[in-house]
Amino acid sequence: MTTKALLVRLEAKPGKEDAVAEFLRSALPLVEQEPGTSPWFAIHFGASSFGIFDAFPDDDARRTHLDGPVAKALGERANELFSTPPEIMSVDVVAQKP
Repeated sequence: MTTKALLVRLEAKPGKEDAVAEFLRSALPLVEQEPGTSPWFAIHFGASSFGIFDAFPDDDARRTHLDGPVAKALGERANELFSTPPEIMSVDVVAQKP
């Protein structure tokens, strides 16, 4: 059962919207290698607003993801791609449909 999740809000710098979308697409193969991360969604709210929603069975899997390659790449490219620092929110899942 999924009990933990992350919601990450990302605001692209002007003119970097396509680069942010490509960055998010390029993260998928990295996340696919994480058995504790499922599901994982890269989302586009509109204009320059993007996000990531991912879920985990427990805190350990969430911590593993936060220490993994996607989080590292996000940190390395934050100044280049985003107008504000990524907003990472840890959330609890209260219900789900498998």
